[in-house]
Amino acid sequence: MRLDSATSADRLPQLCDLATEGLKRMILPDLRVAHTMRSVGNRNGSGTTAEGDNLRYAANVAQGLGWLPEQVQRDVLGGWTAIDLALNCVERARISGEPGAVALSAWAAAETAGVYTPDLFAILAMALSSPTAIHTVPCAWALTAALAARHLGDTSEVQRLATAKLRQGQSASGLFPHVLPSDSAGWIRRHIGSFADQVYPIQALSRLSAANGDREALRAANACAARIVLLQGSAGQWWWHYDTRDGQVVEGYPVYSVHQHAMAPMALLDLLDAGGVDYRAALAKGLRWIDNRPETKQPMVSEADGTIWRKVGRSEPSKLARKLGAFTTAVSPGLHVPYIDTVLPADKVDRECRPYEFGWMLYAWRSHGVIDQLRRTGSIRLRLD
Repeated sequence: MRLDSATSADRLPQLCDLATEGLKRMILPDLRVAHTMRSVGNRNGSGTTAEGDNLRYAANVAQGLGWLPEQVQRDVLGGWTAIDLALNCVERARISGEPGAVALSAWAAAETAGVYTPDLFAILAMALSSPTAIHTVPCAWALTAALAARHLGDTSEVQRLATAKLRQGQSASGLFPHVLPSDSAGWIRRHIGSFADQVYPIQALSRLSAANGDREALRAANACAARIVLLQGSAGQWWWHYDTRDGQVVEGYPVYSVHQHAMAPMALLDLLDAGGVDYRAALAKGLRWIDNRPETKQPMVSEADGTIWRKVGRSEPSKLARKLGAFTTAVSPGLHVPYIDTVLPADKVDRECRPYEFGWMLYAWRSHGVIDQLRRTGSIRLRLD
């Protein structure tokens, strides 16, 4: 299998090198990380500008960079290391209290810095035990963080609470809703789960199975993975919104590049490592979309700008297709607006890139030793060629 003009053995290292270079443009003073890097002229080679500040993304960057040589870390972070960045995130997360940022920071502290953060796990335990709903993604992150830190301190309460919420929230189709419990969301959205709502539980439950020999966790991860792989687009697209009731796609677009090159590989490789189903062919298919897709001939990769553009979406008023899809399927499962692809074509490249996209790319491939294996042997256990 080829990805554009280069074989995958060449292309994956190229993309990871691009991620490392791109991150240099996203690092702000005082170990802050930008919210996004946006194109200045809306075309390849026109330049980019960093905007905003995002704590979640800073933790993601620490997790990705932690797998690179220390000198590379310092080159990207202006003299600092991934451990420095992870510990800086811990301090900021204590003030923030936002469950997603807290979970990612606790995870990065444990895995990247080898530090147990009892105060962050106390915040997570409170959020998970609250009668207030919690979003699926930070719940999954909390479970992964607890597993990462279990050898450093007591994370059993967070592990127990997060596991229970995920198990109770998974639908018969294998898919997860956006919010746990799902009935806490409005009637138009309660049946919807995003791609992110699937991959992070797959990852967390796979790691739970690997850590504890929990066969039920592995069955749950396999069930979710089987559904999203079954629904994968013919050109490798990992679709965006799903109906948890019937396990069908509500709205496929936008297709996010991070799903193709980072998030799906990260989750499905963890599933494979835990003894789950082997979906390496689906990962290869998804990766190929980056360089070869039916939606647009405009390149997603801009070497000159040090980036992979964020997504391909519809030419539409703000999120119109997603809103219509959520409404029609809420009224009747499987009911879609006819001719949506003709009226609102998916041909628009969003020329921005967020730091977590590169952080997760480095984490997905480096943490599994894929890039080092490719450079050493020219082959990979992932069947890409």
